[in-house]
Amino acid sequence: MIWGCLAAAVSVPILIAARSPLLQWRQPIYIVGGFAGIVSLAAMLCQPLLVGGYLPGLPTRRGRRVHRVVGTVVVLSVVVHVAGLWITSPPDMIDALTFSAPTAFSAFGVISMWMLFAAAGLALARRRIGIRSWRAGHASFVSLAVLTAVAHAMLIEGTMGMVSKAVLCLLVLIATGKVMADLKIWRSFRGRNM
Repeated sequence: MIWGCLAAAVSVPILIAARSPLLQWRQPIYIVGGFAGIVSLAAMLCQPLLVGGYLPGLPTRRGRRVHRVVGTVVVLSVVVHVAGLWITSPPDMIDALTFSAPTAFSAFGVISMWMLFAAAGLALARRRIGIRSWRAGHASFVSLAVLTAVAHAMLIEGTMGMVSKAVLCLLVLIATGKVMADLKIWRSFRGRNM
C-alpha cells in the first residue's frame, strides 16, 4: 500500500503535466526541461522516505544506498531543467541566475538549485568532515533546498495541475520534516556544540 501511494503521488502530477494544453506551444527542449523539474520534485519525495527506512523492502541501510542513487537523479534532473530552459531562453535564465528576474519563483528556483548542489557536495565529502558535521550540514542544505523548491513549484502557473502539485509539495514537506524529527538531526548537533 505504501508503494502504491508513493507511485500515485509521484506519477499523477507527471501524468497531469503530460496532458496539459500548455505543452502545445512549447519547444521539445523546453518540455524536457520542464519535466526534468517535475521529476526532480517527485524524487525529492522519495529521498526522506529512503533515508528514514520508511519504505517496505528497503531497510535503512539499503534505503540509504538507494538514497544516494536517487540524489544523483535529483541533481541531474535539476541540471537538465536549467539547461533546457537556458537553451530555449538564455536571457530569462541569466536574469534568474543573477537574481534580476521580476518573478519570485525564479529566485526560489535558483536558491534551491544551489542548496541542492551544496548538499550533494557535502555528500561527496562526508568522510573528510566527520559524520555529525556532515549530517547537520547536509540536513540544513536539504531543508533549504526543499523549502525553496516547494516555493518555486507553487508559484509557477504551468503544466502541473494546482491540486496535484500542492499535494506533492505538501507530501515532500511532511516527509522531509518527519525524517528530520525522527533522526533527531538538529538535537544531536546542538548537543555536541553545547
